[in-house]
Amino acid sequence: MAKLIIFSAPSGSGKSTIINYLLQQNLNLAFSCSATSRPPRGTEQHGVEYFFLSPEEFRTRIANDEFLEYEEVYKDRYYGTLKSQVEAQLAAGQNVVFDVDVVGGCNIKKFYGDRALSVFIQPPSVEELRKRLIGRGTDAPEVIEARVAKAEYELTFAPKFDKVIVNDDLEKAKAEALQVITEFLSE
Repeated sequence: MAKLIIFSAPSGSGKSTIINYLLQQNLNLAFSCSATSRPPRGTEQHGVEYFFLSPEEFRTRIANDEFLEYEEVYKDRYYGTLKSQVEAQLAAGQNVVFDVDVVGGCNIKKFYGDRALSVFIQPPSVEELRKRLIGRGTDAPEVIEARVAKAEYELTFAPKFDKVIVNDDLEKAKAEALQVITEFLSE
């Protein structure tokens, strides 16, 4: 039976790097394609990077309880995970991987129970996280401080996850994630 693997982490924890590494291992993992109400950027295609829905369509689907989790990030700017998409991937025998915020991660875990493994990628410290975000060179100082403040809040959710992997050494964190996921999939 196909399973679900949920990843959550504060921005700058190395979550995307670890997920991309796992997707390249021979674990029959498939990334969960989210829905969004923002328009496509560049070469993005419906059903590939995202399912692009209008804000009205998104709200209708929320009212119909079609999402495992969703968030309105800004007014009329929604992101969410459609139950039907996840069910189709599971039915096809794929182990579905999620990259979601802490609240979304907890909601998906609650919905699927033991069929899902929730993994929290934790930075070694808030100070180290700040350094990494500054080192990226992509955000203004006030954006970095907002991300750090959000990270402090997100870190309070770590105990709600099945596994916490501290990423103080990327290669070690990748190896630990691979071991944890491999064991979960073989249960």
